[in-house]
Amino acid sequence: MPTHSCSLLPSSSSSSIHGQNHQRLNFSSYIAKRILPAKVSFHSRRNYHLNVVLMQDGAVATPATPVENETPFKKLRDGFLSSVPSTQEFKEAASFDVSKDESTVSITVVGASGDLAKKKIFPALFALYYEGCLPKHFTIFGYARSKMTDAELRNMVSKTLACRIDKRENCGEKIDQFLKRCFYHSGQYDSQENFAELDKKLKEHEVMGVWVSTLTEWIIPFRLSDKNITFDYWSQMDTALLLSEDIPSKGGRVSNRLFYLSIPPNIFIDAVKCTSSSASSGIGWTRVIVEKPFGRDSDSSAALTKALKQYLEEDQIFRIDHYLGKELVENLSVLRFSNLIFEPLWSRQYIRNVQLIFSEDFGTEGRGGYFDNYGILRDIMQNHLLQILALFAMETPVSLDAEDIRNEKVKVLRSMRPLQLEDVVVGQYKSHTKGGVTYPAYIDDNTVPKGSLTPTFAAAALFIDNARWDGVPFLMKAGKALHKKRAEIRVQFRHVPGNLYNQNFETDLDQATNELIIRVQPDEAIDLKINNKVPGLGMRLDHSNLNLHYAARYSKEIPDAYERLLLDAIEGERRLFIRSDELDAAWALFTPVLKELEEKNIIPEYYPYGSRGPVGAHYLAARYNVRWGDLGI
Repeated sequence: MPTHSCSLLPSSSSSSIHGQNHQRLNFSSYIAKRILPAKVSFHSRRNYHLNVVLMQDGAVATPATPVENETPFKKLRDGFLSSVPSTQEFKEAASFDVSKDESTVSITVVGASGDLAKKKIFPALFALYYEGCLPKHFTIFGYARSKMTDAELRNMVSKTLACRIDKRENCGEKIDQFLKRCFYHSGQYDSQENFAELDKKLKEHEVMGVWVSTLTEWIIPFRLSDKNITFDYWSQMDTALLLSEDIPSKGGRVSNRLFYLSIPPNIFIDAVKCTSSSASSGIGWTRVIVEKPFGRDSDSSAALTKALKQYLEEDQIFRIDHYLGKELVENLSVLRFSNLIFEPLWSRQYIRNVQLIFSEDFGTEGRGGYFDNYGILRDIMQNHLLQILALFAMETPVSLDAEDIRNEKVKVLRSMRPLQLEDVVVGQYKSHTKGGVTYPAYIDDNTVPKGSLTPTFAAAALFIDNARWDGVPFLMKAGKALHKKRAEIRVQFRHVPGNLYNQNFETDLDQATNELIIRVQPDEAIDLKINNKVPGLGMRLDHSNLNLHYAARYSKEIPDAYERLLLDAIEGERRLFIRSDELDAAWALFTPVLKELEEKNIIPEYYPYGSRGPVGAHYLAARYNVRWGDLGI
């Protein structure tokens, strides 16, 4: 489990690449034995050279005048020539660690022109760069069908970038530095030829990172006894690529690649096929982040998983659910397993019910075409809320290792009863006028088919049939166009048996029960509702909140969920990503009721835009002697 100190690369003189230890390599002897004869000159077929003559004592002769030509290497070449080191500097750099801090990471955002990329992915990558969390040698590529230049991509991305509230210094400079690492390639998602072109560009930038950085930062000392060596800095990429592929076997830098598929699910497979066959790293890891939805039901999800595994191994697939990257969700296991006051209470003996509530105060607003194909049950419940439930209810894992945690989550999901139709209430928002403003109905969205029965609201009661949670209702509620935007977990504890103070409460016992509230968004907080005596001579009781409000307690701005998940993917940490058997177990719970809703054309209960949702949700809760905890908000 990473600590996320943003030190991604080892600081010792050896590193581990693919499980092997790569020790310090004397680069001079390696070049002598593997690459250079007594006198070597690499010449460019593009008619521009960079000649550096290294004498026996390490001195540098005057370089030849290069032939001018506009190439990606021109600026790098000129910069190198202006900083040729002294003999002493060569001697000090005579031996350096080529494995230390020297892997490259190329991050390709597939679907770079889309809203998710612009609003979330590029800003998250910049935030990681600003915090110093990205590897030293990284490149970001945008890939999409839209025709765009590097400059146009940078202009598009720059409009969405912002620095941390508490770290505004050098913001503009940092943005400029970041944008210089961003490039673009246009292509079709199903074109192996286009992905091969992308691969060539990735290699060019990876090689520039490997060789130019090494030359300019360490000034490689090709010191060979009794030899004078002429070294032409190559402009011909074939030579550079050949050399870069040979170095890792001797402990050099590897080129790693991360692909983020920010594209519709119907083209996942084409893009993965092309990535795997035409743009994978040959000398490092290749990982692919896949956005939800992961199918529409058990069958389509299984087919998607099978197709992905034709081209990728399971440990290369990072199925992202951004809710798992939210600060309060990640804090859930810390709250439970590191606080003795909670762990003994985390069971049916003390917990009466658990509520997982998600609400948005806006409708589909132009995204109805996508949403109508999935609905609120698939879009929110089957993934976001169910994943939070599994984290909440799991047994103590053997360790914080990703597989140990995911094993426990799978056990919870496999212990749950399949969702029944009688335990589900669905709704759809209708038009409503409030304060002189008329809010549209779901079916008023031009992108939604007329007469659609797709639910925009759902409430459900789920049960876990194991020793810890037997009989405890887990109530979920999710909806669009409701009165508030919020996501929270509410844990309502049982009443105190034989409570001496029952008569001192003038309200019902539900108001007097202890409740733990974990507010995931907005205004992240943890509240514990307790009963206490009101000051005075009489005996009057009240309930109060013990509150941890993150904004008041911590001055540091909370990172966006995408920042954490992107950093985890770069580090290879899979704890917050969904494994294929997790996905199978989750769909097994929801698929039967989804099919029944669609086959029977169940008409949703209509609720006004901006309300608390359908009345049927309250009847569902009452059936299990539960009152929704957010009623007073």
